[in-house]
Amino acid sequence: MAYVRAAVVREPGGPFAIESLSMRGPEPGEVRVRIMAAGICHADLIARDQMYPVPLPAVLGHEGAGIVEECGSGVQALAPGDHVVLGFAYCGRCASCLQGFPGTCEHTAALNFGSERPAAEQPLSDSAGTISSSFFGQSSFAEYAIVAEHLAVRVPRDIPFELLAPLGCGVMTGAGTVFHVLDPRPGSSIAVFGAGAVGCAAIMAAVIAGCTTIIAVDVNPRRLEIARECGATDVLLATDDVASAIRDITGERGVDAGLDATGIAAVFPVLLQSLAVRGHAALVGAPPPGDLAHIDLNPLLGRGVRISTVLEGDAQPQVFIPELARLLASGRLPVDRIVSTFPFERINEAVAAACSGSAVKAVLRVANRPA
Repeated sequence: MAYVRAAVVREPGGPFAIESLSMRGPEPGEVRVRIMAAGICHADLIARDQMYPVPLPAVLGHEGAGIVEECGSGVQALAPGDHVVLGFAYCGRCASCLQGFPGTCEHTAALNFGSERPAAEQPLSDSAGTISSSFFGQSSFAEYAIVAEHLAVRVPRDIPFELLAPLGCGVMTGAGTVFHVLDPRPGSSIAVFGAGAVGCAAIMAAVIAGCTTIIAVDVNPRRLEIARECGATDVLLATDDVASAIRDITGERGVDAGLDATGIAAVFPVLLQSLAVRGHAALVGAPPPGDLAHIDLNPLLGRGVRISTVLEGDAQPQVFIPELARLLASGRLPVDRIVSTFPFERINEAVAAACSGSAVKAVLRVANRPA
């Protein structure tokens, strides 16, 4: 039994406390990964706040990147020394997984938010017993993570871990939604509501896809500046007349595609009003349970609009994360524009920066890059 430092949440909305915990070794089909960097994502915060009832005490974190240090028996695709990005948990056996859509695995809620492992199999524990430590199959707010082999995706060794970490969720969600779901044509238009990490990744993907009108909408002027750096052609400070402003930009036509990454229920109807005929809207931000969006369906019927709800960018992590890594290495996916790094010990400062919007994507440097 080894001892590792981990950031533990013990009460709803409570702080992250760095503690020393016991960690078991990898079981068959698992690997032990030394976490070099971990991104802070909205899902970590809503789990901390118990919007989704993750068992507490818990070690959260689901944007981990690091180095494989030990493999359990039966592991074939990975070896010690491999650099990896950690993806999300999925069963691999349900109809959705077998059809190539693990993001909508029938067991997504239990596997990712429920930390669905028997107590005896949880990787981390303290003197009082086991700690919930399989959040999204990884719980990467720790020096090490024990993960299933298929969650760890091998990536090139020459990319900084702090840029790789966000590929596991935020960048995968934003870019994947554009590439896999909205699939905009070259020369088309798109509006992105919410210029956080997911929204900025969507903007980067829209540039790669060849969109010529890319509109970013946010309440934070600094985030809109960063959205421009990521490729937005137009930016709008969120007001009551956003839909009219979008129609002005597009010559009264509306946008061909739109993405809502805000997690605010009242925003999605505005996105729908901003669409062109046969436009396509994607919802990726998660409003609190019970929040309702009021949509007038009648005007939509005659315009042929499409609505998609998307988890994890409809991506297959083992395929898409290496694609994102290649785009990152080539300079076409400028993730460095959105990343702010913090030492692991300053995790609560990083969380505050993420919540205030001063950091678009806060990333923890959990360990130093090895020589």
